[in-house]
Amino acid sequence: MDDSDPVVPVFFLSDSTGISAETMGNALLIQFPDAKFERTTIPFISTVEHAREVVAMLDELMEGAVTPLVFTTAAEDGVREELNRTRAPLIDFFGMHMQRVESILGRSGRREAARLHGVGDIQRYNSRMAAVEFTIEHDDGQSLRAMDRADVILLAPSRCGKTPTSMYLALQHGLFVANYPLVDEDLERSDLPGPVAAYADRCWGITTNVDRLSRVRNERRPGSRYASPEQCRWELRRAKQLFEAYRLPVVDSSAKSVEEISALILQNRTSRAKAAERVRRTQEENPA
Repeated sequence: MDDSDPVVPVFFLSDSTGISAETMGNALLIQFPDAKFERTTIPFISTVEHAREVVAMLDELMEGAVTPLVFTTAAEDGVREELNRTRAPLIDFFGMHMQRVESILGRSGRREAARLHGVGDIQRYNSRMAAVEFTIEHDDGQSLRAMDRADVILLAPSRCGKTPTSMYLALQHGLFVANYPLVDEDLERSDLPGPVAAYADRCWGITTNVDRLSRVRNERRPGSRYASPEQCRWELRRAKQLFEAYRLPVVDSSAKSVEEISALILQNRTSRAKAAERVRRTQEENPA
């Protein structure tokens, strides 16, 4: 990436939270790793008047040297139509796809902001919120209660990316996730820590490289033994030995996003489940 490249202003517009616009817009922007973006989210554009103000701001930016890029998921017709009046390049996710969905279903959608970002399937929503609550409670080994309910248990030395991965799996996929920090006492032993020993089939290891771990830890505790390359190297080496001893699947977080790490865990979880099912069927067919 050339430092002289201009920064492209990017706007995510919504008549609700803006999460959908951010998610879909960023899915496109990450395909341009060499470009520099300055992202701004404008949520809750609930009236035509507010939409008109946003359009005026975008049109003023069009007079500048760099053309802004705009993503919107506004569902309410009046707001969406007003936003589409801007001279700025606008990608209307709702408008692009709604008519197609309506034609397939043979009926008209409600076109309400609350329905675009709302609960929808109440059972699915409640299960995800329960997963988030469990994951927050079991972050960084804070609670060891009801570990048998965990769908996924992440093991790693401190600052390897356990918490963001846990929250992503809970919020996006409704999984009950516990993450357990491997401290010196755990790494000096050859066994899985007691609280997770009975659940090895639900455990995943997360690792990183020494430079990255030392750098991240230095941001938290500058100049400490905890952040020293020697300590980081020892912890990562011992964690790797532990993972290998128990044949735990391992994900390297040093060059992967939370989404990529989570996708690998989900993929491996499916493979594990299929393997376990094959073993179960074999045992049923060939009882001892």
